Amino acid sequence: MRKKEKHYANRVGWLRAAVLGANDGIVSTASLILGVAAAEAGSSGVLVAGVAGLVAGAMSMAAGEYVSVSSQADTESADLAREKQELIDEPEYEHEELAAIYVERGLTPELAAEVAVQLMDYDALSAHARDELGITDTVAANPIQAAVTSALTFSVGAALPLIVVLLAPESYLMWGVAGSSLVFLALLGVLSAKAGGASVLKAAIRVTFWGGLAMALTAGVGSLFGVAA
Repeated sequence: MRKKEKHYANRVGWLRAAVLGANDGIVSTASLILGVAAAEAGSSGVLVAGVAGLVAGAMSMAAGEYVSVSSQADTESADLAREKQELIDEPEYEHEELAAIYVERGLTPELAAEVAVQLMDYDALSAHARDELGITDTVAANPIQAAVTSALTFSVGAALPLIVVLLAPESYLMWGVAGSSLVFLALLGVLSAKAGGASVLKAAIRVTFWGGLAMALTAGVGSLFGVAA
């Protein structure tokens, strides 16, 4: 029996949105909490700021993902419509164009021409969408999926440092939020790497480093303004 291969490319669409949402949820909310706390605000003020950041961030992520991915989808649709018309107007040229692509990939001109004929007979638009435009079902833009995934994962990510605010004593609030958020980011890196079949260590270090840098800078700004006040 043929061995069943395991691939992860079909997860690219939702995985990108999920990792972006969760990472932004943890980093932005933890950074906001640290910035407000460093400005010597009370725990209630910190909590209110964090909750407001969660709500605003989730809505912003959903809207941003929907708009940006919709723009991508519009571009893809326009390209497909243009390609469809070209197949009607210039079928011979489109066949030569497709065959030339296969020649560049290593096929002989004769074989490339035959492959192009058979694929275009089967589904000409899909063949050109895939091999000329690089549009497939795997990577095609899905605005609703991206928006919902980002909003949900942002909310989950943002809720984690807020839980720490509720549990940690006020005197240890900044250290508790900072330390736990770095742990959350490392776990996010591990989970995203496993979901995508990538290097766990590399992903964990990358996510933790940039998240830690963002939190440190925001805490520094909060401390500066808190002292100035």
